[in-house]
Amino acid sequence: MSKPHIGFIGLGLMGAAMVGRLQDKGYDLTVMGNVTRTRIDAAVAAGATEAKTAAELARASDVVMLCMDTSESVESRMQGQEGVIAGLRPGTIVVDFGTSLPGSTKALGAAVAERGGTYLDAPLGRTPAHAVDGLLNIMCSGDKTAFDRVEPVFRDLGENVFHLGALGNGHTIKLINNFFAMTTANAMAEAFAMADRAGVKRSDLYDVMSAGPLKSGMMDFIKAYAVEGDASNLAFSVRNANKDVGYYAQMAADLEAPSIMSNCAREALGLAVDGGMGDALVPEMVDFYVKRFAK
Repeated sequence: MSKPHIGFIGLGLMGAAMVGRLQDKGYDLTVMGNVTRTRIDAAVAAGATEAKTAAELARASDVVMLCMDTSESVESRMQGQEGVIAGLRPGTIVVDFGTSLPGSTKALGAAVAERGGTYLDAPLGRTPAHAVDGLLNIMCSGDKTAFDRVEPVFRDLGENVFHLGALGNGHTIKLINNFFAMTTANAMAEAFAMADRAGVKRSDLYDVMSAGPLKSGMMDFIKAYAVEGDASNLAFSVRNANKDVGYYAQMAADLEAPSIMSNCAREALGLAVDGGMGDALVPEMVDFYVKRFAK
């Protein structure tokens, strides 16, 4: 079976890595981005076509993929006279790889269905480095027939590919996952900073904590920065973490189940963003707490 023509919107760190992987796998791509010109130029140099509008990109594509930062960004590319929905051909599958609000996802799904297409949410786990090698975790939900059609593409991008039921379930699970991850990351960052304040070596704290049931990948991501000065193992910005935890809290409120546990992480991440740390990586939250605890 021939490979589908893919339209890809959003060439940030993750999106650009995914586009590179798809090109390495022999897919023809039409691309569009609005932030980093060098990544668009690199994709075009490798054979991609650049679209001027999202509608133009949709008209050229069998599968449209979006990898964007917020629900608002996704909606802006999907809606309007020059949006994806306006250019959809019947039978087109649209995939949102970002971390979006489930309510927004369901509304966009209905609009895509009215045009004869199918909308899938497929948020991602792991990092751009994993994307380069096709080792992402892909949490897809939505119409199973559409998922089956696009699954071979997902398998070229991901090591672990899940189908999670009805549209919106992928984004729901991703928000719960990221709430837990960012709450854990902040707790570990504070733990290292509190060790400093108490005059305890960070490495001693880690050795004791990691010898018990608290040991986890997230603990090791924060330790790599706190003890070794390397934040790159968790290449996820404080700004994006703040957004995701905020989306989780909004989802919880929409479900009439207001979150308690997310409040502390939201406060810390929000204060860090307000203090100019939005572009810092999450492990660098250790520095936020150290500064906060300084005499």
